[in-house]
Amino acid sequence: MAERITGHTELVGLFAYPIRHSISPAIHNEAFAHLGLDYAYLAFEVGNDTLEDAIKGMRAMKMVGANLSMPNKAAVIPYLDSLSPAAKLCGAVNTIVNEDGALHGHITDGAGYMAALKDNGIDVIGKKMTIAGSGGAATAIQVQAALDGVAELSIFNIKDKFWENAQATVDMILEKTDCKAALYDLGDLDCLKAEMESSYLFANATGMGMKPLEGQTYIPDQSFFRPELIVTDVVYSPAETKMLKMAKEAGCKTMNGLGMLLFQGAEAFRLWTGKDMPIAHMKETLHIKYD
Repeated sequence: MAERITGHTELVGLFAYPIRHSISPAIHNEAFAHLGLDYAYLAFEVGNDTLEDAIKGMRAMKMVGANLSMPNKAAVIPYLDSLSPAAKLCGAVNTIVNEDGALHGHITDGAGYMAALKDNGIDVIGKKMTIAGSGGAATAIQVQAALDGVAELSIFNIKDKFWENAQATVDMILEKTDCKAALYDLGDLDCLKAEMESSYLFANATGMGMKPLEGQTYIPDQSFFRPELIVTDVVYSPAETKMLKMAKEAGCKTMNGLGMLLFQGAEAFRLWTGKDMPIAHMKETLHIKYD
């Protein structure tokens, strides 16, 4: 890294809290180095309380762009100049591009998740998917899945501040796509089990399982899983959450959030640099493997 940093090095940031566990800096900095690009990517612990100042700092320092993760994906929108159609649809942003001081918000989570499924040989198109969560990443996955041709989406969420957002997502999917979608209470475990039993794939798109909720899961026991069910998690640290461990023990094919992280990062990389991320090199160098 020291050999690459110059007076012309462009800065890209990651704003989230907590974020010290992230491997995004390793992914992007290795990709920059591999392609000989004069960019550096750093992680900054920024929550909602300091987010506005961080965005002002982006403009002041003429940063090329930034990624955002929890809890900033929706909170950042008032501070941006424009949103991509997908970001507007999802009401969330995970990538900012700075074009001469104008900050444009994009969402790459959904495309990254669907690309990771494809890369892992999982074909959910035309099938039923059950998914837990209705935050920024969850909404992006749901919208992209519906647009790509998933036949049916059963969305589960606790009755919290995101419930209305989840219902709005369902309404939008029903209005704008051919996907059948419905919202259910995540506290209704009988309903959750029934929907999982009739699904091709189950996805946890919440922070459950990562710090500070490490070792926790919404799934009460192994009876919710059957060997034919594919089980995925957006969490990548730890690499195997309690839910994925349970699913694997039940004989399910599983996938953690590393693939989604890589492919959503690849789309952000392209937006900032105009170059394709060297995916094969990144998977080999960072030892990213699927089950």
